[in-house]
Amino acid sequence: MTDVVVVGGGNAAFAAAVSAAQEGASVVMLERAPIEEAGGNSRFTAGAMRFAYDGVADLRRLMPDLTDEEIERSDFGDYPERRFFDDMGRLTEYRTDPELCELLVRKSRETLFWMADNGIRFAPIWGRQAFLVGGRFKFWGGLTVEVSGGGPGLVEAWTRIARRAGIDIRYGARALSLIADDDGVKGVRVRQKGATSDLMARSVVLAAGGFQANVEWRTRYLGPGWDTAKVRGTRFNTGDGLRMALDIGAMAAGQWSGCHAVAWDRNAPEFGDLSIGDGFQKHSYPFGVMLNARGERFVDEGADFRNYTYAKYGRAILAQPGQLAWQVFDAKVKHLLRDEYRIRRVTKVSADTLDSLVGRLEGVDAVAALATLTAYNAAVETGVLFDPNVKDGRGTHGLTPPKSNWANRLDEPPFEAYAVTCGLTFTFGGLRITTSAEVLDSDLAPIPGLFAAGEIVGGLFYENYPGGSGLTVGAVIGRIAGGAAARAALKKR
Repeated sequence: MTDVVVVGGGNAAFAAAVSAAQEGASVVMLERAPIEEAGGNSRFTAGAMRFAYDGVADLRRLMPDLTDEEIERSDFGDYPERRFFDDMGRLTEYRTDPELCELLVRKSRETLFWMADNGIRFAPIWGRQAFLVGGRFKFWGGLTVEVSGGGPGLVEAWTRIARRAGIDIRYGARALSLIADDDGVKGVRVRQKGATSDLMARSVVLAAGGFQANVEWRTRYLGPGWDTAKVRGTRFNTGDGLRMALDIGAMAAGQWSGCHAVAWDRNAPEFGDLSIGDGFQKHSYPFGVMLNARGERFVDEGADFRNYTYAKYGRAILAQPGQLAWQVFDAKVKHLLRDEYRIRRVTKVSADTLDSLVGRLEGVDAVAALATLTAYNAAVETGVLFDPNVKDGRGTHGLTPPKSNWANRLDEPPFEAYAVTCGLTFTFGGLRITTSAEVLDSDLAPIPGLFAAGEIVGGLFYENYPGGSGLTVGAVIGRIAGGAAARAALKKR
């Protein structure tokens, strides 16, 4: 008998496990993946974390290694709680669960400080969230910090912290079902190394991710076409935690037909590749245009900063003929393209004229594509100054869809185009929980001994997502879930 069993091995699971151990509980973590693939979706991320901060003093508290010189050449701005609330409301069409949203925003700063105090290191996102203008880096989109070493660095750091805390991490251990009776959850049935056993526990925390790697569930809940979508992260997030909870009467919550999905290299593998990590993503589309197979534009590439649109544009790409699109850029903006455009495993064509370029776009109507690009060039409002650090209002006139910001004529060779499809990150549907991370049953009563955290929680995101919120949600609610599970277990003890 252990006090707390945590099902999962990513950021949310580790936050829960460490929090529980700090309350004095004995903790076992069940990681379905073998050790070489451990870490869930967290290991595939770039490590960005969105949190509310009031200025440089908060950033220095989080990143004590920041030098005076780095601060002098960086405009970090601020990201007060009201802006975080505004972003969560605006991007989810004001459907986000108000209590969970408040928990996320209000606890974001103290949770990152807690992570730092435990040994997780952070750094400014100079390479992806700030452009050098006038000799200074200006951060934009409310996103300023990332975990050192990205997703792999985060999992490595959490593993080190967990082992130091005496947490028993079991790899290749798949949770099959919850052991429960009228008094609540009593443990987990586990299969490891071909043998099935019962692991009894006073509390269980489910932090096993969504169902994005489950083809059948994707088709059932997300709809037609999603069975062929690429999965950005781990192949092990098949909804096991969700199924286990629903089987004992837990209540579903959130948008089960919704997900976080991005532009992803068209020829990426079926699941994430740890040797590439997040490199298959293609997020610099605000500085170019996207064409579908009919040679048409189909979204406003400059509607907002990319970290406010990227999580919904994957769905838009999936809806196009052939589930594909090409992102087109010219030489003027090449220096603004993120590092992911420079990896070796990239689907790319280039040419010295637009006429030649469109002829190389596999699967695209070249005549229509050239007409679209010509019309786009004619519609760019060149009288407005281009500025990648702000929503500059440099748009187009008379186009449908418009391009609202960062519109530049495609007129400086060489021209480049990158083939993308939809890359599915995580699903939005999940379990209904309290603000103490207790899982609720279909009568809205807490299921004794059962808690949840991370992607498995439903109700926070609908249709869209503010970039960097996922890891923060996992850490915030994971910490709460672990602490509550430990206190419940120690009370039973």
